[in-house]
Amino acid sequence: MQMHSDETVPAVDDMLCFALYAASRAVTSAYRPLLQELGLTYPQFLVMQVLWRHGAISVKELGDHLQLDYGTLTPLLKRLEAAGLVTRRRRADDERSVEVGLTEEGRALRGSTTDIPVAIGEAMGLTEDEVDRLRLSLRQLTDNVVAHGTTP
Repeated sequence: MQMHSDETVPAVDDMLCFALYAASRAVTSAYRPLLQELGLTYPQFLVMQVLWRHGAISVKELGDHLQLDYGTLTPLLKRLEAAGLVTRRRRADDERSVEVGLTEEGRALRGSTTDIPVAIGEAMGLTEDEVDRLRLSLRQLTDNVVAHGTTP
């Protein structure tokens, strides 16, 4: 069987989308062992980060912070609730809205995560300025792609 190479097709390593994908997988993998000790997945950790910062908020607000839809967020919240870390309840002033809050155990877990940013920073091997520039570039990229997707 003869190998065929089409030079008009870019190498996967040269594609920006692949670089983003590979970087995302690498960073998420760096979190995995640190979070496993706490019984959290990376998406669950992100939920907890938002709750630690903002306190009790609606599922809609939580989804907005994490750029996740209700269907994706609900199973995460169910697992966190089953683990005793969060509570979910309908708001008294608006029965359609579900509020998510932290339990005592959920609040206490925060103390166990303080070393995670340092460990991830070391794994990334970037200076603080490089991290800031990369974060700004990625936010701009996200905003641009989202805006482009909403135009006819």
